[in-house]
Amino acid sequence: MPEQPNLARMIKLAEEFFDMRNDPSQINVNDETTDLLKSIHPRTLNEEQDENGPIAWVLIFPTTEALMKQFIDDQINEMELLRSTPLNVKYDAIYLCSALILPEYRGRGIAKRLTVKAIQAMQKDHPIKSLFLWAFSSEGAKLALAIAGELGLQLYKKSDHR
Repeated sequence: MPEQPNLARMIKLAEEFFDMRNDPSQINVNDETTDLLKSIHPRTLNEEQDENGPIAWVLIFPTTEALMKQFIDDQINEMELLRSTPLNVKYDAIYLCSALILPEYRGRGIAKRLTVKAIQAMQKDHPIKSLFLWAFSSEGAKLALAIAGELGLQLYKKSDHR
């Protein structure tokens, strides 16, 4: 397998930005959560690469509006949202969980394109009515707003965490 220097950079970026190791309420992408996400929908984990490996990661997953409301109202945390999402049902909401882009690739629309394509794939299987997010940055909030606008979907936002 060829060396992928971007992979280590992406992992470091995720760890520094989200600090998942010190917050068990957040989704930590590992084998267990990857399997669960893929069982919810195959387009939950999205990636773009260049010759040096990944340059962008986008994680989204469909769920129910009832669970979305519980999450937005701080009745459940992010891990509980994932674990509570039922399998083999029709979903009507999508959680815009995270988008990470290496700094030199930002501002090119990569995260928006990856996310819109993944949502459109999910819409073929589910009657999606709304999107929601827990914004960790103003850039993430702006991205979510642009995606919702392009797709004509209602956007809900959990209170800022910081």
